[in-house]
Amino acid sequence: MTTRRKWPRGSRGEVERHNPSMDGPGKSDGRVVPMKLPNKAAHAAAEGVEGRRLAKENLRQQYMLRTQCRAGMQRALERVRQAAAREKKGKFTALLHHACSVDALREAYFRLNRDAAAGVDDVTWQQFGEDLERKLEVLSARLRRGAYRASPVRRAYIRKVDGGQRPLGVTTVEDKVVQMAVVEVLNAIYEQDFIGFSYGFRPGRSQHHALDALCVGFERSNVNYVLDADIRGFFDSIDHGWLMKFVEHRIADQRILRLIRKWLRAGALGDEGWKPSEEGTPQGGCISPLLANVYLHYAFDLWAHAWRQRCRGDVRIVRYADDFVVGFELRVEAEQFLAALRERLAKFGLELHPDKTRLIEFGRFAADRRRERGLGRPETFHFLGFTHICGRSPKKGNYRIERRTHAKRLRRKLLEVKEELRRRRHDPVSAVGLYLRSVLDGHYRYYGVPLNYRALNSFRREVVWHWWRAMSARSQRGRVLWARMRRIVERLLPRPRICHPFPVHRFGANIRGKSPVR
Repeated sequence: MTTRRKWPRGSRGEVERHNPSMDGPGKSDGRVVPMKLPNKAAHAAAEGVEGRRLAKENLRQQYMLRTQCRAGMQRALERVRQAAAREKKGKFTALLHHACSVDALREAYFRLNRDAAAGVDDVTWQQFGEDLERKLEVLSARLRRGAYRASPVRRAYIRKVDGGQRPLGVTTVEDKVVQMAVVEVLNAIYEQDFIGFSYGFRPGRSQHHALDALCVGFERSNVNYVLDADIRGFFDSIDHGWLMKFVEHRIADQRILRLIRKWLRAGALGDEGWKPSEEGTPQGGCISPLLANVYLHYAFDLWAHAWRQRCRGDVRIVRYADDFVVGFELRVEAEQFLAALRERLAKFGLELHPDKTRLIEFGRFAADRRRERGLGRPETFHFLGFTHICGRSPKKGNYRIERRTHAKRLRRKLLEVKEELRRRRHDPVSAVGLYLRSVLDGHYRYYGVPLNYRALNSFRREVVWHWWRAMSARSQRGRVLWARMRRIVERLLPRPRICHPFPVHRFGANIRGKSPVR
């Protein structure tokens, strides 16, 4: 009995030896040897079928990158991420080589804000980019041998919503480059440790992710009371001793720890000269948000996550930097949490802001319960520039959380626009229109959430009115007619638009009947 052989490749009578490399795309074929036997053994040499020689192929070698690029650095950081996820309590003893290479520093340089202010050395991003490769090589060598010195930050102040001033530290470009490279490495470790309800200054997370988590979590759970809390002067109250203890839980590379200490002790340079920094981390540096998250991760997140596991009712937490909102089902647990939170923060030198920390009645049944007691509408709370309100859908009357632009934020922005229009009063109309278009587009992109159209339209109307006042004050001949003003506005200024979907569509699309905020 004879069996018929299928010949998948080559001519009939030839078969290819199995070569694993030939299955991949672009691989060379292996040797083809004859399988057909000659008719006569005596004439085997004359009648043997000729095979094919081995085709040319690459030599067996270890897979290496042909050029030094970001892909190699990302592959190394991926190994760091895997090690951090695999060993939750492990410490990393060798990390500086990931941050001090020329490729890592170059990538960090191009990730910086190109329009940021210069530091104490008056060097801008563009000026630092002149002869960039040589500067990065020198900086890399200084980091390797420990000769790098952190420069003091330049102190600046910006206005806050409540009328106060927030101190900022303007860092030099060289310090920003090194800090950004170190942050890239540390993020690979701490992103495996941070808890899910932390959203501030984390890769792939933004303010709107925190807002969506708050709405979906509060609407899909039995939240009856809300604790709206804020830490007073958090960035200026961070204790350096506790911070370094927290960092040393995961980082054992003394060179990285030495860099962090240099940045913390660099001090600030202002009108009164140089001042040492005994506590706090300067806002404005690339390393400051990460250090703040690490501090609150050990001082608040881990404690709050363990505390709510013992609660009988639902507890939902959303934190963005030093602002956090906690929803409770039971009032007694909310009061116990607030009392325990004050003691917990005091242990690490922190304090809740007395005016911005409130415990209010909020939720699905808040309106009915307050009506039974003869009270007004439920109280509201502010979070990330929005006022959150207990509302009902007009058709079915279902409970929903409505968000409006915070009135103080709106008034502050209008005051800035008014002052800028007064300064640009005599500029061409097209140039002023281009500026106002960028202001409105930025406002729509952030505050353009569902159910907030009236606030967007109100902001645009106020901007148009201030522009009309500025244009009418350019001369003494008279005011600009509204007919002309409408034509200018319709041509140059965009109309309000909703830029974000409903929270349940973006955040809770894959949630099957459960609240995603735990």
